[in-house]
Amino acid sequence: MADYKRHLIDQDATLMEGLARLNVLAADTILFVVDGDERLVGSLTDGDVRRGLLKGLQLDSHVRDFIAKPPRVIQKGNYTVEQIIEYREKNLRIIPVIDHENRMHNIVNFRYHKSYLPVDAIVMAGGRGERLKPLTDEVPKPLLKVGDKPIIEHNIDRLLTFGIDDIWISVRYLGDQICDYLKDGSEKGACIDYLWEDEPLGTIGAAAKVKNVTHDYVLVTNSDVLTNLDYEDFFLDFQAKDAMLSVVTIPYNVEVPYAVLETEDAQVRSFKEKPTYTYYSNGGIYLMKKECLDLIPRDAFFNATDLMEKLISNGEKVASYPLRGYWLDIGKHEDYKKAQEDIKYITF
Repeated sequence: MADYKRHLIDQDATLMEGLARLNVLAADTILFVVDGDERLVGSLTDGDVRRGLLKGLQLDSHVRDFIAKPPRVIQKGNYTVEQIIEYREKNLRIIPVIDHENRMHNIVNFRYHKSYLPVDAIVMAGGRGERLKPLTDEVPKPLLKVGDKPIIEHNIDRLLTFGIDDIWISVRYLGDQICDYLKDGSEKGACIDYLWEDEPLGTIGAAAKVKNVTHDYVLVTNSDVLTNLDYEDFFLDFQAKDAMLSVVTIPYNVEVPYAVLETEDAQVRSFKEKPTYTYYSNGGIYLMKKECLDLIPRDAFFNATDLMEKLISNGEKVASYPLRGYWLDIGKHEDYKKAQEDIKYITF
């Protein structure tokens, strides 16, 4: 993702400075004019420049004099995915993201972003990776490379493609290496914090350590899953089903090579000739309302399946989202070998 600060210019800069900056931006020719505290004042495009010059403004005029009207914005933590879809369908290419004090936070650039979802993400990356030894003796599994970058980076980049840029990563085994590699996420236009597990906390236990969630929805994903999941479609499906939690499920077809009899009281009621049954397994990716985090005990071993069972026992709706795209759990050597081959052909 491009550094959004390339698009910022101080309101007291001259038009000549603005033109030089616009020239560098090439296809993304828009600047967002800010004050000394990076509060958004307006925007500057080639069209604004032409109109200003026709009114008699000069090359040494301040860029604030060329501003026509405030741009469309996204306020962090206060927008809907429907708003994002509307912007995208209206062919608005670059949209500023501001905080509640009107300060610039990021930009959405639809050349890079598929969406900008109102979701925080928690990436579970604390496991030992026992089945991948000796590869994981000195390198944590999330940092094993698939193609040209580590598994976890594929996951982070996929989240960022859908505008999910508030990210926590749970770490334990060789966690310092993960922190050193991804740092605070600013180089990718993300905000990354780390959740340290002193002891193994299961597949979702570390999520209880998260504080100050920005959005009303939280995505939890395993770091060793390679997928081209459409997170926007997942989110829209979650909303449509009005669930408390939704889990990505992986369909498996089981073909029975014989006729299957359906019996009752030792009588054959019907039969199916060589049927195929479809079952769904847990894909290790969960989308939930943020209040689900309150159900996770602190500093205790707790799996995602425990959370789902608790929700179901409380009468809450837990939905299934059958995946239509690519998914691979990289747990064993044969999976890792398959990932190295598949990455050449997956469309992200």
